[in-house]
This record gives sequence, structure tokens and C-alpha cells, in this order.
Amino acid sequence: MSITEQKVNPENDLGFGPQPVIKSQPLLNKDGSVNVKRKGLSRLNTADTYHMLITMSWTKFWIVVMSGYLVTNLIFAVIYVLIGKESLDGTAAQNGMSHFLDAFFFSAQTISTVGYGHISPKGVVANTVAAFESMLGLLAFALATGLLYGRFSKPSAKIIYSENLLVAPYKDGQQGIMFRLCNIRRNVLIDIGIEVIFSYNKVIDGKPIRQFFPLELERRNVSMLTLNWTVVHPLNDSSPLAKMSRKELEETDASFAVLLSAFDDTFSQTVHSRTAYQTSDMVWYAKFVPMFERDDTGRIVLDITKINSHVSV
Repeated sequence: MSITEQKVNPENDLGFGPQPVIKSQPLLNKDGSVNVKRKGLSRLNTADTYHMLITMSWTKFWIVVMSGYLVTNLIFAVIYVLIGKESLDGTAAQNGMSHFLDAFFFSAQTISTVGYGHISPKGVVANTVAAFESMLGLLAFALATGLLYGRFSKPSAKIIYSENLLVAPYKDGQQGIMFRLCNIRRNVLIDIGIEVIFSYNKVIDGKPIRQFFPLELERRNVSMLTLNWTVVHPLNDSSPLAKMSRKELEETDASFAVLLSAFDDTFSQTVHSRTAYQTSDMVWYAKFVPMFERDDTGRIVLDITKINSHVSV
């Protein structure tokens, strides 16, 4: 094995312990999420509901909101229909379908407390159902408003990373492992710190275990992230990868976990970002193409679309 032996620090294991990588399953996914499947939780478990609604994509969020709104109105429309046609005063329905549609739109008006006044509930039962629905609507819309505000106000780092990890020329004829990142928001990130942890499988006493090593970087901190940042791990004699080969990295399911933290000047809070690279993401003997240029006035122009651009060397 050509990976330089170093003393293992159990504090660097990212919480996975010595569990080896099996069938090339990454410890961290590309989006920074943890690749752990959980089971044993009840289907009615609500401990993760708020987190799920806050962190899911906007498409899924609106599907959940609209589906809940539609299903709720359908349920109440069925209730009004079951009470009877006389439960809604002002409806001109001639058949069952027309009555159901009137009940559905009356429910939509009631749950949103709009109440146009053309149709109104009649009788104790219908008025009780309408009163309960209006209260439910107030609570539901307050909850939806809170979730919507929480999604907009949640501090987060919108950092994009290059798709590939390059083995590129470095100073004094050396080589280095490089990737680059960029802030796609217009906000200011200050006091940015980054950590890259290399891990691979190693067989000890006939049992595969996972070993983790924090990599020394050319630069671990920047005061302000204004342009892109190319993160470099020099492949010098102190590197655990000084004598690496592509075959050895592939055979040991090597991976690189990237952990970034920064202070967001907009929210005045610390934000975090994570990603990971596998050996399949590595490009050997290549270098990145510069992402910025100058316009006619001499101002720096950063081209985000070039985050992945590289050429062979």
C-alpha cells in the first residue's frame, strides 16, 4: 500500500467510526447530506416533520401545500353533501355534481374566511361544520405562513463546488489535489474556514475498517469570499497521498469530505456547507480555467458557468 501511513485520530471520523465503505456507497453525498438510511421509526413519527418541510425543495413544498388544501376542501365538500342539499342556502344546484361543486367552492371560501355571501350554511349541523372549518383554516394558513417565512429566512450557504477533483501541477514542480468553490449569492461571506478529510478502507487483522485523515491545505481560511476559491492540498512528503496511485485509490474506495463554515453578514449567523468527492470524480493531470476576466472599464467579471472548466496538462 503506497498511501503514507500516519497516526489515526478518532476525532476525524465524521461520526462514522471505523465502518468501511461497501459497494462504493459514499459516506457523504454530493449535496452534503449523510448517506445513512434509517429504519425502525413509526410511520406516524412527527419528530422530523418541521425539518422536512423546511428543507425539502420548493417544488415538493408547494405540492404538499396545494395537496393539503385540495384534500381538505374535498373532505369538507363531502361532509356538506352528506348533510343534505338543504344545508347550503343559496345554491342553485340541479344535480349531485353541481351540488358537490357548490359545496367544494363554499368550503374553499370558508376555510380561507373569504365568504362571498352567495352561499351560506343553514341549520345547526352545517353551521357547526362551517365554524370548525373556518377555525381550522385560520390555524392552517398561520402554519403555512410560518413555514413559508421559515424557508425564506433560514440562514444557509449557497456554495457551488466544482464537479471534479483535479490532480494538477503545483508549486516547484509538485502536484496538488484541487477543487474550487464559489458563492452564488450576492451576500458577503466572511471568516470562511474549510476542512478536507481524506478517508479510505484499510484491512487490519483481516477486517476492513475506515481510516480518516485531515489533509493539510495551502490555505484553510480566507477573510472574505469575493471571487472563487481554489482549495489545494499539496502532494508533498507529509501528505498521506504522496505516493498514491489511481488504482490504489479506487481499490480502497477513497473519498474526500469537504466541510465549510462561514459568517453570513446578511443574517449575522454562521452558515455551513458540505460536499464530497469520490475517486470517480477525480481528473488526473488537468488544471482549472480562470473564472474571471475584465470588462471594458477594468472591472472584474466572475463567470459562474466556468466553475467546472478545466483543461488537460
